[in-house]
Amino acid sequence: MTQTGTPPRTASIGRRRMIQGVASTIALIGLPSGVWGKQGWSNDPFSMGVASGAPTPDGVVLWTRLDPVVVEAAGLITQSIPVTWQVADDAQFLRIVAQGVIQAVPALAHSVHAEVSGLSSDHHYFYRFLAGSASSTTGRTRTFPALEATPNSLRLAYASCQQWGNGYYSAYRHMLDENLDMVMFLGDYMYEYPSSRPKDIRPTTGGWANTIESYRQRYALHKSDLDLQAMHAAAPWLITWDDHEVQNDYAGILHGDSGRPVEDFMARRRAAYQAFYEHMPVRRADFEALISTHNNNAKVFGSHQYGKLATLYLLDTRQFRDPQACNPNNKIGASQLDPSTCAIWNDPQRTLLGTQQESWLKREFEVSTSQWNVIGQQTLLGQRNFDTKGGVRFSNNGWDGYPRARQRLIEAMIQTKLRNPVVIGGDVHENWVGHILSDYNVPTSTKIGVEFCGTSITSLAHTSQEKANQMLRVNPHFIFANTEYRGYGVAEFTPSGMRTTLRAVEDATNPRSAIHTLAEFVVESDKPNIKIVE
Repeated sequence: MTQTGTPPRTASIGRRRMIQGVASTIALIGLPSGVWGKQGWSNDPFSMGVASGAPTPDGVVLWTRLDPVVVEAAGLITQSIPVTWQVADDAQFLRIVAQGVIQAVPALAHSVHAEVSGLSSDHHYFYRFLAGSASSTTGRTRTFPALEATPNSLRLAYASCQQWGNGYYSAYRHMLDENLDMVMFLGDYMYEYPSSRPKDIRPTTGGWANTIESYRQRYALHKSDLDLQAMHAAAPWLITWDDHEVQNDYAGILHGDSGRPVEDFMARRRAAYQAFYEHMPVRRADFEALISTHNNNAKVFGSHQYGKLATLYLLDTRQFRDPQACNPNNKIGASQLDPSTCAIWNDPQRTLLGTQQESWLKREFEVSTSQWNVIGQQTLLGQRNFDTKGGVRFSNNGWDGYPRARQRLIEAMIQTKLRNPVVIGGDVHENWVGHILSDYNVPTSTKIGVEFCGTSITSLAHTSQEKANQMLRVNPHFIFANTEYRGYGVAEFTPSGMRTTLRAVEDATNPRSAIHTLAEFVVESDKPNIKIVE
């Protein structure tokens, strides 16, 4: 079903197919009359692939976007185009269980979001899209178990940070073999930069992304990667964003520090948020106000229940945060500093999630009856002191820069007696594994949960391994750190415990890179203590 040995390539549009669907000559059983039109195409209009996401016990969101070059060649760039979607029990689409027609409109870049409901719970399905004489590749997705079900396991991969020019997405080629129920993507799906540092391994086209059209082009570039397409087509994704989907280190309504500032940052942010919607398998309701009324905000935080075994929470630590505190010389973006030099560091009003999201999350904790509570968010939760010579120096860009907000999150876990909290993060381009403490200022305080912060798909690490080893000694709540490798993590949850495997590609600059297991960890249910598997 997948061409796992094919390296990513961005050449002719008509060759960007990685999961071969049923040929367009197969009879389209049960299609409404007139839907299967006569429109021909010069190349494959589904060259960006297909994806599914936001699964529920009875439904899922199916996504594709028609290639703008192919649409323009057909003379349809300003027109709405009917696209048929189909869901079937079999890859040959002989047992179609749901189908419909959606108008792919120019205002949303001819993207398609089919929000399918009425499906059976805990069930795998095949899906595809049809437009004129073309059919998309075939995707495979699944619904979540019923709310009262007691599944034996949940196996997910977590990933983040895939700067195009830093390397190839060979990690996804190996992720295909992991037998996953889903993928949790934790931000920086694309980067707004015109090129990579120190150099592009593969060219980043289009200059700075800062307008709706340039964000669309950048997403299209990323989605041309065949390994990424294949992983999207293999399993449903839950997706949140971080800063690079808009601008490096932006904070709420304050612009970030990359590129020349635009005159109207909120207009840029709205454009970026809309482009995110246009390219992700997410629900329209969460972006409706942004799309329809040009409201400034969209909603990517939410919870997803996997039977009684687990609740998955996705957070948004960018859209509603206060600006980073005490940057020297009024610098924009992130800095490292000694908190004792910053008067507002411990201001209880400062927030990373925003008051609405904080309140929502605590209410979710209060009603959770799940055995595992898995919080997917953008960055490192645990306190991380960069000063290894007896001083204190924290980054002001993550949870360390919002210590009272972090403590409120921890206290919400404690007060609600949240069972088996597991925090999964990204952003730092390094693997960090540790315990969540009831009070990070007291190293001997109670362990209340565990944390797995993942490395990047391609983006470069910020810290040397030697420095990370030194930092482990002054941050003893972390038990493992690795900055050398790119890759992803796999977390498997069962009624008795969880096992996390860190998978590392040998060389992200090699499209055919091999992969190895960097480390494995186990956590017993109701015992927040991580053990390294020897």
